[in-house]
Amino acid sequence: MNRTDLAEREAALREGLRESGTRPGRLPAHCRSDARPTPAVHALQRELRERGLHSVCEEARCPNRNKCFTSGTATFMLLGSVCTRTCRFCNVATGRPDPVDLLEPGRVAGAARDLGLQHVVVTSVNRDDLPPDDQGSLQFARTIAALRAAAPSVTVEVLTPDFQGCAAAIDRVVDAAPDVYNHNVETVPRLYRSVRPGARYERSLELLARVRERGPEIWTKSGLMLGLGETRDEVLDVLRDLRRAGVDCLTLGQYLRPTLRHLEVARYLDPAEFDELRGEAEALGFAHVASGPLVRSSFHAEAAFELLRQRRRQGLSGAEARDAEV
Repeated sequence: MNRTDLAEREAALREGLRESGTRPGRLPAHCRSDARPTPAVHALQRELRERGLHSVCEEARCPNRNKCFTSGTATFMLLGSVCTRTCRFCNVATGRPDPVDLLEPGRVAGAARDLGLQHVVVTSVNRDDLPPDDQGSLQFARTIAALRAAAPSVTVEVLTPDFQGCAAAIDRVVDAAPDVYNHNVETVPRLYRSVRPGARYERSLELLARVRERGPEIWTKSGLMLGLGETRDEVLDVLRDLRRAGVDCLTLGQYLRPTLRHLEVARYLDPAEFDELRGEAEALGFAHVASGPLVRSSFHAEAAFELLRQRRRQGLSGAEARDAEV
């Protein structure tokens, strides 16, 4: 990154802070996680390490990781723990990743089976170092297939990178038939250069629209972090864009700074604001909305999916089921 690029990103961030109108102070109580590590947490951590697996819960320092680990759930992170991008909100390490581990999908499937998971969430680091028509999509497809073989009743949710918009890579994951396809837009278009260098807002929308077109039976999902300097109108514009792209499910959460090296919080939203945004999103037609300070992409994902599945059991499928849920 050269000095000009860095200056432009910092200028965009400062503009975001001015737009938000409020500087952050101490971490408010509603943004604190009071769950402490338990023996069950340590046991799950040991099991993941013994199997050579990574969880985004730990790598990204998710505030809910102790709660999820205590309940025996985790979001598996494929393709190692080193990312090729430098998103300034994310705690995952950036650098040169290790070669693809072809045995990893089997280990993920074995862990899901042995833990008795009913709903498995799988994500990955960005792997822009891999061939353009792959970028990690092959590992997603292999993992979905391994999960189906090891635990046929399991439901699978994927949270993928943008694959730099490669249609072949996106289609490969869709054709592997996950139950939920999640890809987060993360923030509003104006803040992309400062928050998500290497990503493009339009590219993410195109990915979500392609998933909807190619896999109409797959639930689509996306999410945003709030408190980075966005305005209310900008958030609502993004929600409308997501609905136009056919997105079914939405998550809205508060951005929390992982370390002092990361972007500052522009402001902490009040819980009432999250409630208001949930109402706005539901009015736009999202089938499921999770909105709150500590909401993250995969937090309570199993419960959310079960609600969707129960409604689909009413006898409708595809777009008809989605229409019934709104």
